[in-house]
Amino acid sequence: MENKNVLPPLPATERLILELLVGCSREQYGLELIEASGGRLKRGSIYVTLQRMSKKGLVESREEPRPAPEIGIARRLYTASGYGLRVLRAYATAESAFNMEVSTC
Repeated sequence: MENKNVLPPLPATERLILELLVGCSREQYGLELIEASGGRLKRGSIYVTLQRMSKKGLVESREEPRPAPEIGIARRLYTASGYGLRVLRAYATAESAFNMEVSTC
């Protein structure tokens, strides 16, 4: 997990994911995020990105409960963490204060 006293870099893809998670009032699946992105997120990279964001502490996830007879890999539900919300707000505040776009790597 990252040092929470330093504003971490926020690549455009991670920012988009945080914005989508914050904009929805419930947890979301990776495929829902892809659909909500209007083609900006890709199926081949969403889960790698979400895992990286989880390690940074930007998102939280949990496995979806499965009924007993079902088998297979449980789906994960994602939400923005409190830290992720603060990072997203910090970037939005910087953009507003400087009246410009913040570099997102």
